[in-house]
Amino acid sequence: MNIRKKRSDRNHIIYKITCLKTKETYIGLTLQTGQKKIGSAKIRLKSHISRALNGGGWKLHERIREIGSEYFVTEVIDIVRGKSLAHKKEVEYIKILSPALNVK
Repeated sequence: MNIRKKRSDRNHIIYKITCLKTKETYIGLTLQTGQKKIGSAKIRLKSHISRALNGGGWKLHERIREIGSEYFVTEVIDIVRGKSLAHKKEVEYIKILSPALNVK
């Protein structure tokens, strides 16, 4: 029986969540699931909303509770192959875009 080697070259999605009321943003990273890139970002937004409603302590979660989840939208800003490179690119985007909600 052949045991398949775990893939290290999968696509990762760097996404931006924007609050439509305050224009504050959050930059995040998630693994691409399925064929639709935006689907992975939307799943991640739902996860943040769920965490916010269950007491998550990040600035993003506080804003979701304060303003309401219906005012938050997400978009894909980059697709990166490989986990290590994806994490490096996420840090670069955070430095460049200075998102207000990337605070714990």
